[in-house]
Amino acid sequence: MATHTPILHYIFDPLCGWCYGAAPLVEAARGIPGLTVMPHGGGMMTGGNRQPVTDALRRYVMPHDERIAGMTGQVFGPDYFDGLLRDSGAVFDSEPPTTAILAAQALAGRGLDLLRRLQQAHYVQGLRIADPAVLKTLAAEIGLDAEAYAAAYAAAEGAATAAHIADSRKLLARVGGTGFPTLALERDGICTLLEPSRYLGRPEQWQAHLRERIQGQA
Repeated sequence: MATHTPILHYIFDPLCGWCYGAAPLVEAARGIPGLTVMPHGGGMMTGGNRQPVTDALRRYVMPHDERIAGMTGQVFGPDYFDGLLRDSGAVFDSEPPTTAILAAQALAGRGLDLLRRLQQAHYVQGLRIADPAVLKTLAAEIGLDAEAYAAAYAAAEGAATAAHIADSRKLLARVGGTGFPTLALERDGICTLLEPSRYLGRPEQWQAHLRERIQGQA
């Protein structure tokens, strides 16, 4: 049955630099009363797409990250550029942080809060957010009970995370998205693909645009 409550579907990846660049837009959307923002992890770096940190990876991502920083004002810290991106023992794997986000969402509806903390940990502090121990610490930092989080993480691990990622990719195809981040507004059961790239670095204008779309004026 179609719902009259608008939903903003947010298809993301915790290791996606453009998703970090769009984080202020997501927060602005969350500030709109009556709008539900629903996170969907797309699994950009899972399975065969997991990548160990190498000099080649660093050379590839740095120009993109510098462009994102320039366009959005989002901070990429020295502990990321000169720490994590030089940490040859680190692996970029989206699955563990996606599982953690699912756990936070199931536990307290706080998946987006944990995503925001994970992005800061990765891009500013240079932490290994594919490490379950790091994830547990960050979950505790946003106030989640350690035992409850551990149980929720165990329940979401493996098959449940894989199913979530598969569903997210189906949604991505259904709304006509081509990558991460993808944002689609659902009203009365109909999804409309949005263009957040036009509003990067302008969260107030994005929020105003979203309000107009919700009211059917754009």
